[in-house]
Amino acid sequence: MRTDFDYSKLRGRIKEICGTQDVFAGRIGLGTVSVSQRLNNSLEFSQMEITRALDVLNLTPADIPLYFFTKKVQKTELDHGTAEKTPVKSETVEGE
Repeated sequence: MRTDFDYSKLRGRIKEICGTQDVFAGRIGLGTVSVSQRLNNSLEFSQMEITRALDVLNLTPADIPLYFFTKKVQKTELDHGTAEKTPVKSETVEGE
């Protein structure tokens, strides 16, 4: 089963430090589409990309779980016999 991560905190930090995802992408050596694919859970961040992101965003290794490994948590609701997944909250995963 695939795990999707909640990158909302990372997106906020990118905006705060770089202004745009395009500027951030350039600073970590990726294209805009590549960054978008990672932030949308289509592709995973590599260890090297995370390391570069830490430098660019002035983060420490202790920040990695919060910014890169916060799982999307979903609540299943029944709607007339069909299940809908509704994002409810996020939780940080450590040690996975």
